[in-house]
Amino acid sequence: MADLAHIAALVEPETRALGFDLVRVRLQGGDDLTLQVMAERPSTGQLTIEDCTALSHRISDLFDQLEGEGKDPINEPYRLEVSSPGIDRPLTRAKDYATWAGHEARIVLHDGVIPPPDSGLGTGARKNLSGLLIDLSGEGADAIITMNERKVGRISFPLTDVIDAKLILTNRLIAATRPLDTAGADDIIETPFDSIDTED
Repeated sequence: MADLAHIAALVEPETRALGFDLVRVRLQGGDDLTLQVMAERPSTGQLTIEDCTALSHRISDLFDQLEGEGKDPINEPYRLEVSSPGIDRPLTRAKDYATWAGHEARIVLHDGVIPPPDSGLGTGARKNLSGLLIDLSGEGADAIITMNERKVGRISFPLTDVIDAKLILTNRLIAATRPLDTAGADDIIETPFDSIDTED
């Protein structure tokens, strides 16, 4: 199985070289393996189709070079997808919670939070949350997210407990997101990769 942390470490310098921030790297699929790379321009939070193409070429060139050196990070055929986060973007970094405070989010926790006794929601931990992001305090392993959860009310939980999180598409989010050239801003660039046969 490919080492996703290693792949992300390879991809991030290529992303930064173009002036972009890496948002997420994900490897998924069984027989139809796909490496998904999501990135953004810090100034806009998005990528144009030209940006996606440029990043796809940089990653492809690097992986081709590594494959030729016998250091291919993915030793099986796969597709490369490069995309912009889109409006209802995933929240993958600590700074995302501060940047998007005031917007609705859906968050999945590992351990969850216990509702207040008077909430009528029982005593079990709630792991699927939806509500308004309030703020992020602390740094690193001590970072705490605070949100106004729709059913529980104001709650706080550690960033390290988050399994998955994304913004919820609302009129406020649409209004807050500056559109780019819509001709391909959220298109996905796919590049097929096949393992090189190194036998003579």
